[in-house]
Amino acid sequence: MLEKDFGEVVVRVAGSAGDGVASFGDTLSKLASRMGLGLCAYNSYQSVIRGGFVWLQMKISNDKVYTHGDNPNILVPLNQSEYYRHKDSVLPGGFIVYNSDKVKVDQERSDVNYVSLSLRELSPQHSKQAIMQNILLLGAVVKIVGLDSELLKDVIRKSFGKKNEEVVNANIEVMEAGYNNTGISYDFGIKRQDKKYYVITGNYAIAAGAAIGGCKFYAAYPMTPATSILHWFASNGAKYGIVVKQFEDEIAVVNAAIGAGFVGTRAMCATSGGGFSLMTEAIGSAAMTETPVVIVNSMRGGPSTGLPTKTEQGDLFQALGASQGDYPKAIIAPKDPVSAFYMSAEALNIAEKYQIPVILLVDFLLSNGYYGIPFEEIDPSKIKIERGEIVTTLNGEKYLRYKDTPTGVSPRVLPGTSGVCYVAATDEHDEDGVLISDVYTDEKKRKKMMEKRMRKMEYIVKDFGLPVVEGDDNPDITFVGWGSTYGVIKETSNILRKKGIKVNHVHVEYVYPVKKEIAEILSKYKNVVIVENNYTSQYSKLLRMETGYSIEKKILKYDGEPFTPLYLFEESKKYL
Repeated sequence: MLEKDFGEVVVRVAGSAGDGVASFGDTLSKLASRMGLGLCAYNSYQSVIRGGFVWLQMKISNDKVYTHGDNPNILVPLNQSEYYRHKDSVLPGGFIVYNSDKVKVDQERSDVNYVSLSLRELSPQHSKQAIMQNILLLGAVVKIVGLDSELLKDVIRKSFGKKNEEVVNANIEVMEAGYNNTGISYDFGIKRQDKKYYVITGNYAIAAGAAIGGCKFYAAYPMTPATSILHWFASNGAKYGIVVKQFEDEIAVVNAAIGAGFVGTRAMCATSGGGFSLMTEAIGSAAMTETPVVIVNSMRGGPSTGLPTKTEQGDLFQALGASQGDYPKAIIAPKDPVSAFYMSAEALNIAEKYQIPVILLVDFLLSNGYYGIPFEEIDPSKIKIERGEIVTTLNGEKYLRYKDTPTGVSPRVLPGTSGVCYVAATDEHDEDGVLISDVYTDEKKRKKMMEKRMRKMEYIVKDFGLPVVEGDDNPDITFVGWGSTYGVIKETSNILRKKGIKVNHVHVEYVYPVKKEIAEILSKYKNVVIVENNYTSQYSKLLRMETGYSIEKKILKYDGEPFTPLYLFEESKKYL
């Protein structure tokens, strides 16, 4: 186990679906953010409405937090089975806080503090509502950590205010019972900070970034873990003038988004791997008709329905091979919610500038994790809308929708433009859109149009940013990651530095087309190790395919749960 830093605490609450695990975490996260504290939370839940094994873990710190942490300082088991499953994970000197009405403790650990409260005894008037135990135990946790109970009351009022005053008062009453009857506390060094944080998920950031970036049409069919993007648009779409549609399946979803893009509307849709499988033929049609569209794939464990509520970075090659044949596309993978906010808008820009499908890859961890983001890191004014070349007048010229140009990007007109009409066919066609393969396939024209479309890739990759490079000169180890592994690599790097090891971190967000400079950067270092949440190290394969640079040392995880600093720290020892 790793030593915990002064000024941070890790809290884990565990129960069954329906026990109020998420409500506990949501309330605690709001309290922490209002105290100016950094936080990161991960909710490990199952795909059942009631029952199952669910746990949520949150790290709270005086500073910005990048992961949900490792072993908890405080465990809150909401039932007997979760007590048994998690009791050994508590760090020495930590706390197990429980409702003695539902949890019976035997064989107490001598190195752990036990805080026993009874909802039946402390709040008999509410004891018939078993779910109220979570707010009782939250009050105890707030007391132990030294958080602001008065501020917690305000959070409760705002959270439950839509119900009625009776519900609000009941929750405050039970919280106070837990807070006032917990006679033990510990100095974790957690103090109120003069900072302001948003508490957002990656999906929230994607949706908000797209809205600020000019998205005017959003389509989806609910599929975990992408569904909360739809929730955000459904709640906020009207305010931003966005048409939001839920369709009967993912085939309808992507075709509707492509249709919206065709008529000049900035369009986005989202799904997970299973739904993305259904979308792939239509994605190819967007490429052939050179129609801009953004598709979010929030990855989960596969294949098939796989692990519906677990995380994995397993769909990179699915995104690379979406649809048949060769065609220009872009794949980007933000590293955290801040990147997700800006890159969501950037995806819309890339799609319209180059008239291509753009795939935004995230995963369950980033999509649904709660992150405390400092106010100054989210600045809507930094988002610029770039729509590419749109022709509004022709001055008597013949219009060629798919004109062969030096960049491969043809002048685009929007339907309804006076004096212009053209065919947008999914069969191969000439510059004017007329099919070349219905009676006779013109090989020269096919070759010209393929080269014209693929020429875009040369210019897309020039627009892509270089990978994030952070760390020490002459490192003992260089970690390579992409997407959501950024936070855990960053925290693990700090742990290694405290032990006298020099660490470098190269992180990729612009995945495809591949910048050759990535191989040049990595070739400077001797001990390069890639970190991926998949079985086959998909990004290292892509890098070798595109550049010839091979990463032989790998740390891979594919059990459905995300990396933690302790896991990555232990695995990295074999390469040191």
